[in-house]
Amino acid sequence: MLDHSHTSKAAVCVAFCGFFTAEYVVAGDPGTPQDWIDRMGSAVQVTSYEGTVVRVRDGKVDTYKVAHTVRDGVIREKVVIQDGNGLEIIRNGNEVHCILPDRESVLVEEWNNQSTLFATLPSSDIRFGSEYDVLIKDFERVAGRKAAKLAILPHDNYRYGYRIWLDTETGFPLQTQLIGDDNDPLEHVKFADISIQQDILSSALAPSYSTDNWKWYTEPRQAVRREVESDWVADEVPPGFRVVSTQQKILPDAEDPITHIIYSDGLVTVSVFIAPVTDKKNAGRSRFGASNSYSTVIDEYRVTAVGQVPQITVEQIAKSMRRNQ
Repeated sequence: MLDHSHTSKAAVCVAFCGFFTAEYVVAGDPGTPQDWIDRMGSAVQVTSYEGTVVRVRDGKVDTYKVAHTVRDGVIREKVVIQDGNGLEIIRNGNEVHCILPDRESVLVEEWNNQSTLFATLPSSDIRFGSEYDVLIKDFERVAGRKAAKLAILPHDNYRYGYRIWLDTETGFPLQTQLIGDDNDPLEHVKFADISIQQDILSSALAPSYSTDNWKWYTEPRQAVRREVESDWVADEVPPGFRVVSTQQKILPDAEDPITHIIYSDGLVTVSVFIAPVTDKKNAGRSRFGASNSYSTVIDEYRVTAVGQVPQITVEQIAKSMRRNQ
């Protein structure tokens, strides 16, 4: 079993993987929004790159060294946190090793996302002109490369705005800002330096430590998922959001399955988790960076909505969930 300190450090791995989330829409030469999305989608799937990433969130600055490549369809990646305890994240396909040098231990996890950094991308369902407007604001330089600066402007207060700087040569995102109601960045992610489409040496993807004699911990296999039809519906979904997936998750050693419903407006997603009540907690809000969550009890079920959206969005969805009898 992992102690709390190991669990807390492992959470850093998970938190990092979410910081490049639905903050991207593609660009390059001026074209239609769909052109930009298609080009970006291709770039993050096939581009090899190596560089330094700086993230500012809640007043805290974190710096990462990143190397990423795809060979024969298999993702290989190394992320090194430059501050604190020097945590390293090594990915080979779907297997990820979180290396904790201060503890001389390795946590092995399974991740199925196509990209560790780019976990969620804007889809073809995004409705520019309906929920968002997209503007090319300027052309600037980021990490020594020419980039198109895009602004994604929401039509209401149910979603955030975005500023994105995209490499004009490849369509690869070099810098993003997630914009709140006051027009100030909630999160800011930027490549300080980057080499794109370069051959990544195997040594750049290997652990910096010899871990043979360290303690190794393997997380339980991921929950078994299956697509299902659910009798849970939300009566007051914010404009533009619709159900894109409904799954039932069976967690290891759990008696009851969890229902997971995903709502999306084509750019961002809100996840709703529904499970029988196992505690006496009342409704509550929480926030981590730009991600908000709201939890409440409905008909003896715990309903929790979470997403990188304003608090009003998750709260409205969670409160309006009901069983369609």
